[in-house]
Amino acid sequence: MFAIILTVIGVSGCTGTEPVDMNRTITLTLVRHGQSEGNRSGRMDTTVPGSALTDLGTAQALMIANRLSGNGYDGVFASTMVRTQQTAEPMAQRRGGVVTAIQGLQEIEAGNFEGKPEASAAKTYYGHIIHWTTGDRGARIPGSIDGNEFDDRFDRAIEEIYATGDSHPIAYSHGAAIAAWATMNAENPRPDLMKTAPLPNTGYVVLTGKPDNWKLVDWNGTEVS
Repeated sequence: MFAIILTVIGVSGCTGTEPVDMNRTITLTLVRHGQSEGNRSGRMDTTVPGSALTDLGTAQALMIANRLSGNGYDGVFASTMVRTQQTAEPMAQRRGGVVTAIQGLQEIEAGNFEGKPEASAAKTYYGHIIHWTTGDRGARIPGSIDGNEFDDRFDRAIEEIYATGDSHPIAYSHGAAIAAWATMNAENPRPDLMKTAPLPNTGYVVLTGKPDNWKLVDWNGTEVS
């Protein structure tokens, strides 16, 4: 049974009476979704709302919730795609709260490669994303977006989360989007990890800081100095 899914659009602060400190430091955890039907098919599946979790993906969602639920998260967020919301649900249940869907956290659109085998799309699709993380943000995925457009929308989503006043939010997103944004925005980026340690289903990244000033501290269990 899913919790109520709320959609946040243009959040400017928390709903309480206390003003939000917009200069505070938070700990942000970004989690990739569990295995989806798209993953199992081996085809690019980046269009909202996308495919649902497989039985394995549902089990993975439970496992990552069990693993991370002791970290004291005060907000659970997800992209507007089905697979992230389903992955976030067990964590929301453990908190006694809801999943808040945020525009901008969705996967990087595959454009001309949508629906095609991942094996044939990898060199160009992921190659462009790697270019973004090494300085060429103007590289455009054929039929899709460039690095500046991606970074702007993901930034806005993270700013909405920050503006809620939560100090330890967890947000469920997508492998390429998480890896790219973290690498593009951390003051201590590790672009090598995108190649040597791509995020598996329910892999995660942890950053501390605030908008425009993030530090990468954990890449799926590996401490980052």
